[in-house]
Amino acid sequence: MKQNKITVRTIAFVGVLGALSAVLMLVSFPLPFAPSFLKFDLSDIPGLFAGFFLGPAAGCLVALVKILLNFVLNGTTTGGVGELSNLCGSCVFILTAALIYRSDHTKKGAIKGLICATAITSVLYVFMNAFVMFPLYGKLYGLSTETIVAMGSKVNPLVKDNLTMMLFAVLPFNLVKYCLVSLVTALAYKKSSNALRSIVKK
Repeated sequence: MKQNKITVRTIAFVGVLGALSAVLMLVSFPLPFAPSFLKFDLSDIPGLFAGFFLGPAAGCLVALVKILLNFVLNGTTTGGVGELSNLCGSCVFILTAALIYRSDHTKKGAIKGLICATAITSVLYVFMNAFVMFPLYGKLYGLSTETIVAMGSKVNPLVKDNLTMMLFAVLPFNLVKYCLVSLVTALAYKKSSNALRSIVKK
């Protein structure tokens, strides 16, 4: 009975964090050096909290709930490509950080996890966007690579082709995003962990 109570609390906790994450995803905006379809948000913070507190699987479930709720609340303007990209990046980021923190359950381990997660996810996005997401987005909407590159060069003069789009728009965009997500999480998690523990485990 006690185990079932904990499980129900955990599921409810994941649902609440997923809903909070979906709300944060609604507050999104482009950065001045990246094309407008790349939206900055802080929606991975609740998933990181779940990953650190309940484990990597819970963090990824929060990311999944976020995407499903976002479809309901906001629909899609990218044919689902942007949401799929967001989900993949969120899961890689949360898994990396939470797994490292699990193996080294200290403040140093958490910081190491956030740094590694930021670097790995940002580099992964370069390859994922170059070879999967951008081509899929272009195919869905009948856009050539040149057209997509032009959307980047319009706001960033360093963007000349697909390679420079990745190096000077996609890579810095994700570095900025995940550095800020990591910073906010690092500042807030320790102060919030006791309250979270009392909610889930009391």
